[in-house]
Amino acid sequence: MTEAQTNHLLDGLLGGREKDERAFLHFANGHVWTYRDTMSLAARMSAVLRDHGVQPGDRVAVKVQKSPEAVALALACVHAGGAIVPLNPDYTAAEVAYFIGDADPAVLVGDPVEADVLAAIANPAGITFLTLGADGAGSLSEFARAASEVAPEPRGADDLAALMYTSGTTGRSKGAELTHDNLLSNARALASEWRFTEDDILLHALPIFHTHGLFVAVNVSLVAGAAMVLVPRFDADEVVRLLPRATAMMGVPTFYTRLLASDRFNGEVAGHIRLFVSGSAPLLAATHAAFEERTGKRILERYGMSETSMITSNPYSRERRAGTVGFPLDGVSIRVCDPDTGEKVVPGRAGVIEVKGPNVFRGYWRMPEKTASEFRPDGYFITGDLGQIDADGYLQIVGRGKDLVISGGFNVYPKEIETEIDALVGVVESAVIGVPHPDFGEGVVAAVVTESEASITESTIIEALAGRLARFKQPKRVVFVDELPRNVMGKVQKNVLRDDYKGMFQPDR
Repeated sequence: MTEAQTNHLLDGLLGGREKDERAFLHFANGHVWTYRDTMSLAARMSAVLRDHGVQPGDRVAVKVQKSPEAVALALACVHAGGAIVPLNPDYTAAEVAYFIGDADPAVLVGDPVEADVLAAIANPAGITFLTLGADGAGSLSEFARAASEVAPEPRGADDLAALMYTSGTTGRSKGAELTHDNLLSNARALASEWRFTEDDILLHALPIFHTHGLFVAVNVSLVAGAAMVLVPRFDADEVVRLLPRATAMMGVPTFYTRLLASDRFNGEVAGHIRLFVSGSAPLLAATHAAFEERTGKRILERYGMSETSMITSNPYSRERRAGTVGFPLDGVSIRVCDPDTGEKVVPGRAGVIEVKGPNVFRGYWRMPEKTASEFRPDGYFITGDLGQIDADGYLQIVGRGKDLVISGGFNVYPKEIETEIDALVGVVESAVIGVPHPDFGEGVVAAVVTESEASITESTIIEALAGRLARFKQPKRVVFVDELPRNVMGKVQKNVLRDDYKGMFQPDR
């Protein structure tokens, strides 16, 4: 390719390392893939995707388990000029059908164990279905073994690289359009802020269908020329075993609470790690303090969202202040505004967080009116999160608009769950909230009003939702109330419910 014909994201992330024999992926069993190994497979997978109809700008939906091959597939989607649509492996068939119908991908790649279900969704829509299992086997891998490497498809800074679905409170999920430059600029800013170099080895225990695990962990490692120890899922004992092989770890608060619960986790185990990062959910100050006391290491907390990737970070070399998410990344601008007037508020006062920068997505997929409503005339994106900036410039998240719940690092939008509960026989109405949970950050709780003669129980509601919603969305508890609290305008007062049930997951309950 000529300079004017580069694949903007891949070229920027790799910087000519695609043929390096340096390690990129370390496996828990000691096996290693080099940069060359990884990119060779990505180039052959790219050829397979193109052979099956993927054209520049097409979407590739991916619903697979975490594996080295899945990492290569994510790179292959961009290599082919397409845009990856990562889907949680826990999504139900009904959820997948919606995403496929909305994203209109050229190809769906799914786990072989779900082949019948996923093929039944893809085939009637004229979408090619390929398989990729947790062990790396499947039709995609078979085709890739027989394929020849192809050159990356030329793409520009403003071309679509990913479609990340983020739910709303008044309807179905919406796709956030992330461009090549959105992802590349954020990876570069984070690698610089967190001092990543080619000497780093990141312990990667995050899922890769999520912004944190896919675009933060993988892209930061790539842009720095670093390596990763790839763990299929978080397991405290396995992480304790592997930490001495790494120099950095990224996680959600649940990871750190579970490490602290392990008698094997101590300062010696963590001694080789220069950086622990936490995000995707609020890190309790108590966890922050307990972790530092146990290890002598202070966790670095950051803030981001699907539409923007990362926005702020606590400083690497200065005070990492518990209860805050630090300062804007290089090139990113934030402000806190009155949600009603849009006017900027004074430091120390709460308001809605707005952000502008090269990391901010270009809009919601096929939703121009929704996109326009979420941006200010001067280009700032209205996050919906509530925050305040203290006298030293640290941003503190004080609440979330739209009643978003973050449980175990995953976004849970109450309206989707309420719609499913309200459709059950015997249910009058429901309200879903998040309350403090010692392991998940927030636990999902449903307050339900039933018909007077209904014989509906907590277990029947939870069982009914099992086939309709991914596990992380399902309520951990269901409580029954005579009526939902409302204000004079008839709006349900979820703050009252949160206060009423805030202690239900505490150990003494």
